[in-house]
Amino acid sequence: MSALRREINEAVEILRKGGVVAFPTDTVYGLGADALNCAAVARIYDIKGRPRDRQLPLLIADVERLAALANPIPGIAWFLARRFWPGGLTLVLRKADSLPAHLAPGPAIAVRVPNHPVCLALIKGLSNPIIGTSANPSGQPSVLTADEVAQQLGGRIDLIIKGGKCPGGRESTVVDVSGQSPLVLREGLIPSYEIDKACQEYLELDEFQKDLPQSAAPDTLDTRESKSSQGKHNVFSGGLR
Repeated sequence: MSALRREINEAVEILRKGGVVAFPTDTVYGLGADALNCAAVARIYDIKGRPRDRQLPLLIADVERLAALANPIPGIAWFLARRFWPGGLTLVLRKADSLPAHLAPGPAIAVRVPNHPVCLALIKGLSNPIIGTSANPSGQPSVLTADEVAQQLGGRIDLIIKGGKCPGGRESTVVDVSGQSPLVLREGLIPSYEIDKACQEYLELDEFQKDLPQSAAPDTLDTRESKSSQGKHNVFSGGLR
């Protein structure tokens, strides 16, 4: 068994016990905990010094897990997820009523399937969604290596997986699909024009292909700043990776 595999196995056990671990992702180093463990999620907020009104994103292992977290899931959400997951797309959706309040005090959640083997191994090993925020104090620059995580947070977390340097660069693109029209909240790894192109392809599908059991087809993509973010910070900003 490789050293990395041993670290992943150890990290899964720590997560099961309510611990907090740092791990490499397809963007920057992430900080994670079992998303269904209220005390563990609270530790993430405390470690980062993150305001409690700024929700933390969830990482899941595959598209199918989305059904347990969000309701309703519009057809465009499934289409974008299947097009861009795993990868640099975070979707904001209406949360399922069954979700615990500590995960989503507001009406929506942010979800992504990462494109990194360590992240996916942790999620699959735990069999729960994990929190996937950046491994740095709130308001500070993101970090790309285990050594940088240790310098900033080392004494406050239970394990840092040494998975090499993260690619860095841009964060995930955040698209709100909880309303009538898809809305780009932040352009990141996936350019807005790629999201727009996918939305147009979706609109051109026939009704059977769209597979829309609960919602009608959305209007064209809206890339303007959302009204909710004008004059105040977006609750999903500053930590989505």
